[in-house]
Amino acid sequence: MSAMTGRAKNVFVLGLDERNRALLQHVPFREGCRFHALLGREELMHGAPVPLRGLLEKAESRLDAFDGSIDAIVGYWDFPVSSMVPILCRRHGLPSAPLEAVVKCEDKYWSRLEQQKVCNAHPPFALVDLDNPEPPPGVGFPMWLKPVKSYSSELAFKVENRQQFIEAAGRIREGVSRVGKAFDCVLSMLDLPPEVAEAGGQACLAEEEICGHEITVEGYCRDGKVQVYGVIDSLLYPGTSSFLRYQYPSSAPAEVIERMTDVTDRVVRQIGLDNSTFNIEYFWDRERDRVNIVEVNPRLSQSHAPLFEYVDGLPNYQYMLSLALGEEPRLPFREGPYGVAAKWFLRRFSDAYVRRCPNRDEISRVRREVPGTIVDIVAKEGGRLSELPSQDSYSYELAALYLGAGDETELDAKYRRCLELLPFEFDE
Repeated sequence: MSAMTGRAKNVFVLGLDERNRALLQHVPFREGCRFHALLGREELMHGAPVPLRGLLEKAESRLDAFDGSIDAIVGYWDFPVSSMVPILCRRHGLPSAPLEAVVKCEDKYWSRLEQQKVCNAHPPFALVDLDNPEPPPGVGFPMWLKPVKSYSSELAFKVENRQQFIEAAGRIREGVSRVGKAFDCVLSMLDLPPEVAEAGGQACLAEEEICGHEITVEGYCRDGKVQVYGVIDSLLYPGTSSFLRYQYPSSAPAEVIERMTDVTDRVVRQIGLDNSTFNIEYFWDRERDRVNIVEVNPRLSQSHAPLFEYVDGLPNYQYMLSLALGEEPRLPFREGPYGVAAKWFLRRFSDAYVRRCPNRDEISRVRREVPGTIVDIVAKEGGRLSELPSQDSYSYELAALYLGAGDETELDAKYRRCLELLPFEFDE
């Protein structure tokens, strides 16, 4: 039965927040769906360590207490949400990606092992023994050290020599259990290849540095058929590894996008990521004319949702909901009010005490002067930036701005006006 006919469908959303609730109301399925929050974002993502078994028990308890049908369970956040969705869907007989395929994406080491079976679009990589860390042979400096499972680039370090390598490995060893213990719990639910089982969920991966123009390919797979529906540029603050903005549509040449689409098709089918949205991050090295996979994410990007609405006319949640309800996804193309859109990240690159954040009146003024803008304040007034959860290893996110414009010049002008209207004050 279609989601648009018959009784209303009950859709449970892990970590449903107000901004994304509003975006979900923009998809055509809204008239046939009732959206229910299943656990809050704070309890899902900010535990130390992540209490996965307890979160699953809470979710099951709330689902069991619901007086009505459970028609879909979805999520758009990283771990643990991304792993909880297939676990809960399997228990309730609902459509979703196989847990094994999701974990093949989430485990950075396992993901690389699968990628190398079907392409060479990846850097040299190797595991690192955190108890006796040494640069692995075959992986040259500069390289990145990262846990096999983390999120928001947490505990990911670029190292250029052995001393930096040893220091980064020590920091990863101290913090890897926050997410790694919960990831071990997920791994225990699967029949793992010996090398993945031996590494476990608290391992460390070294990868030779890849660089270039960062591009994300977003799509879905249904019944074994891979479809790409959007390609987004990721632009960095100059001289850093921290994102300045995500911009849609991508400015990359069509031939490069075609190559990425081909690699995407092979990798997604190799992993077996069926009945799922995905986004795959790439680097395109112009000088070497080479593409490399950064990582494979077994979910859509909620950061991109407003961008698709601005440019195409609907947020990408249309795909997620269609798949969760067992239907073929449909989305308009270039029918939105803007020609280009971006998510801008306001950042600070040193720790500080946050004396003042923009208030409601100032945020309202932004919305009046720059219509259509979405403002998400991340920094917490009265606290230190270093206390914020899920930050990358080199910067602190103060806020995010979602903007649409006719072209890139207008987009940049709108962003600069928003900066003028959103004052932050800090004490060193």
